[in-house]
Amino acid sequence: MIDKRPLVSIITPCYNQAKYLTETVESAIRSTYRPLEILIVNDGSTDESAEIAEALSKKYPEVQVINQENSGVTAARNKGISKAKGKYILPLDGDDLIAPEYIEKAVEQLEENPNYKVVYCEAVKFNQNGTKPWKLKPFSRNLLARDNMIFVSALFRKSDWESCGGFSEDMKMGREDWEFWIKMLKNGGDAYRLPFVGFYYRLTPESKRKKTGGNEKKRERIAYLNQHHADFFKRELNGPLRFQRTWSKPYNMLLKLLGKL
Repeated sequence: MIDKRPLVSIITPCYNQAKYLTETVESAIRSTYRPLEILIVNDGSTDESAEIAEALSKKYPEVQVINQENSGVTAARNKGISKAKGKYILPLDGDDLIAPEYIEKAVEQLEENPNYKVVYCEAVKFNQNGTKPWKLKPFSRNLLARDNMIFVSALFRKSDWESCGGFSEDMKMGREDWEFWIKMLKNGGDAYRLPFVGFYYRLTPESKRKKTGGNEKKRERIAYLNQHHADFFKRELNGPLRFQRTWSKPYNMLLKLLGKL
């Protein structure tokens, strides 16, 4: 019997992640879902990532390799998605892991609920010292205006990626996944979180979250978000996103009362 289920494309940007790449790809290979393709985007790595990616493509027919000059993770994701043949996309960075049932359960939700634009799951963070739960807030557009509760390794339709313009490659100060979800969800659609742990975020000294956590990067990020999504923040927060994000709405309301906004 021919499998009529839609193709899922896993997009794995990789920059100098040779020591993790095999584990990442093999976690995807163990997925209970088929059909799938795995596109490794080697983003100008200077370690053995390219050689390992090629070896994986020879070992597993689902794996393809795309090589590009170093352009950053957002450009690598966009390159991979642009080449993807799948109806559904799952970004999976070259050091993270997924559970075998994650894709299958996510596709079920997307197929049964056209209003769902994004399906994700419970998650944990891990390193050589162990694991800890990733405490994610429930999704709402109002909460999304203040913080991100959806990690990048969520499933979505390629058509929605196209409609919102993809990941913003000029957002160099981190949390580009947050801005991507704002673009995709600010004017409609819903996000659904599966009730089990399906994603494992690896904490390493090179983790981008650690590199983009300072106040200067935060100010740059907030300025970028306000510049590109002023309508969204005005609707959800009565004005711009503030440095103290949770206080954005009451602060904006106070300024309006005082005639200063």
